[in-house]
Amino acid sequence: MVLIYTTCRDTGEAVRIGQMILERKIAVCVNLWPIQSLWIAEDGIKSERESALLIKTNENKVQEVEDLILKNHTYATPFIGAVNVDRLNREYKEWMQKVMQMA
Repeated sequence: MVLIYTTCRDTGEAVRIGQMILERKIAVCVNLWPIQSLWIAEDGIKSERESALLIKTNENKVQEVEDLILKNHTYATPFIGAVNVDRLNREYKEWMQKVMQMA
């Protein structure tokens, strides 16, 4: 299992991208929530509200998820980070395998 993390400009964009990912069955679940982000910009430190996405998928779908995000994101350079999950409860893993086979 792989967790992919990215942020979107707002909840509407996060929901739209999350739905596209699930409709294409390249992930089994997408969590999203509002966040406050701080980052360094040319004119100083910026602070804005965004929405975070945590996408649960398999290693063989990571590139498809990344491509979809890049194609449909409003940011010129969105952060897309993937983290491999070393341990996962058996029941969730079995459910996830079943869902991913439906794709």
